[in-house]
Amino acid sequence: MGTTAKTERKWLLRVNNIEVVYQDIIQVLRGVSINIPEGRITALLGPNGAGKTTTLRAISGLLVPEDGAVRDGTIVYQGREIQNLLPEQIVKLGIVQVPEGRHVFKHLTVEENLRVGSITRRDGKVREDLERIYNYFPRLADLRHRLAGYTSGGEQQMLAIGRALLAAPKLLLLDEPSLGLAPLLVREIFDIVARINAEEGVTVLVVEQNAAIALAVSDYAYIMEQGKIVLEGEAKALSENPDVKEFYLGTAKAGGRKSFRDVKSYKRRKRFM
Repeated sequence: MGTTAKTERKWLLRVNNIEVVYQDIIQVLRGVSINIPEGRITALLGPNGAGKTTTLRAISGLLVPEDGAVRDGTIVYQGREIQNLLPEQIVKLGIVQVPEGRHVFKHLTVEENLRVGSITRRDGKVREDLERIYNYFPRLADLRHRLAGYTSGGEQQMLAIGRALLAAPKLLLLDEPSLGLAPLLVREIFDIVARINAEEGVTVLVVEQNAAIALAVSDYAYIMEQGKIVLEGEAKALSENPDVKEFYLGTAKAGGRKSFRDVKSYKRRKRFM
């Protein structure tokens, strides 16, 4: 039943067994494969240094400016291979990334920052979409004339997401949206992301260390360690998995967070392409 349902999904993006290297010698990803179904929220979880951000950069083309490349495997978006295309080419295809750390333009106003997201558009609906973003983020509407550098971390995260939405993405990549934010604000931002997905049909791939909040809003999730996918499944099932509870939703009995690779009894789940 589960296998049949999975194969019947419409995949917007398929990452097939990719290897990523920096400067031709430093291997970061080792045979990573993930499938992103259209119109759903997918989470990519794991500890620092697991390769999550590198996976997003491989999809969005941001490896290229950092002397990184997909050396093996393919990234297929809407039936087209896109690995190693330039970032501006990938944005035009409808893939937009919100980077870790927000990276707003501090000397521009909130509204000017949002309008930067529309630079590749020629459809004449920017004003209409701008008001729609203000509907999702009322706080930004109140601050539209304030310099972005004088807004809080949470407001800047909202601004970064809103700016990405103004590019009219089909696939929105979120890199650690909870980073440095208070729990209540994290919940608010993820609720808005879930609402955007439900109302707009925007497909979302979210990279997170906060597994609890990511699994709460996602449909499917992958767990990555040391450049490889070590576990995947429906988000609800993973949130109830005893190992996931211990390693990612709490702490190990010894008081420190463990790895799936520390458990000899762990058997990697077979993955069917």
